[in-house]
Amino acid sequence: MNPRKTVLIVEDSPTQALSIQLLLENEGLGLLHAPDGTKGIQLAQEHLPDAIVLDVELPGISGFEVAVTLSTHPLTQHIPIIMLTKHDDINSLRKSMILGAIDFIPKDIFANIVLLETLRHLKVLEETSAGIQEADPAQN
Repeated sequence: MNPRKTVLIVEDSPTQALSIQLLLENEGLGLLHAPDGTKGIQLAQEHLPDAIVLDVELPGISGFEVAVTLSTHPLTQHIPIIMLTKHDDINSLRKSMILGAIDFIPKDIFANIVLLETLRHLKVLEETSAGIQEADPAQN
């Protein structure tokens, strides 16, 4: 059996962070949480998680700044960054990709499903036979 995979959530909203945490813990993942970008960079460099879920709007330094810092640092450049944000404009999407994110997920009714499928694609989550129907039963 593979060792437990870990995801770092960098999210300043306690409600949003808890929602993501519960979703991913339900999938068997270990979680780290940073309420701001500076702490997110620190935790990423200390723990080297398997993936990072990163908000754009954060106190202090923005998620964009965190993404460029992590994607260019030798310790963390291999860690996939998934932007999960209320922004849904093309400029934020482009900027995220240019700065090192591998996915950009707007916070909408499909966000949980897309996040889980992205983590499956990255092999952070195991494939399930039921597929996306298991992703978020609360949305049904």
